[in-house]
Amino acid sequence: MKPEQLMDLSRLCVHTITTKPWTIEQAAKNFSEAGIGGITVWRDALNGRDIKQTGQMLRDYNLDIVSLCRGGFFPHNSVAGRQEAIDDNRKAIDEAEALGAPLIVLVCGAVPGQPLTESRKQIRDGIAAVLPYAEAAGVKLAIEPLHPMYADSRSAINTLAQ
Repeated sequence: MKPEQLMDLSRLCVHTITTKPWTIEQAAKNFSEAGIGGITVWRDALNGRDIKQTGQMLRDYNLDIVSLCRGGFFPHNSVAGRQEAIDDNRKAIDEAEALGAPLIVLVCGAVPGQPLTESRKQIRDGIAAVLPYAEAAGVKLAIEPLHPMYADSRSAINTLAQ
């Protein structure tokens, strides 16, 4: 690789959580001015904003909206809790579609003390419940495996095979 290739940030995507003190407008302006070509938007950055207008603002800064983060957290101790997660994931799909994000990053979740096999079953069931909705919206679901140290509380998905 040539040194000048290392300075080309046009294919770099930065996640807004890494610049959390900035507003989404500040992030868009600063990323664009630095020559960064892509942005992943943390859902909290959309609170209280017109999502379609926010997507247009990002495109006006010549940023490729790579993804919306995050959906998931399907496992729960109760049926009602699992349904709330499914409903929130449908809301995330609506947000991704309005923003113009082609995919949602899923941090799939886990319940401390619950067997991982049960959490993984609930994750499969949750994804199966929202997948047709995502497909109809043209939004892909991207599962993010997390380090096994997070298996009990953040994500029971720790490998690509799972």
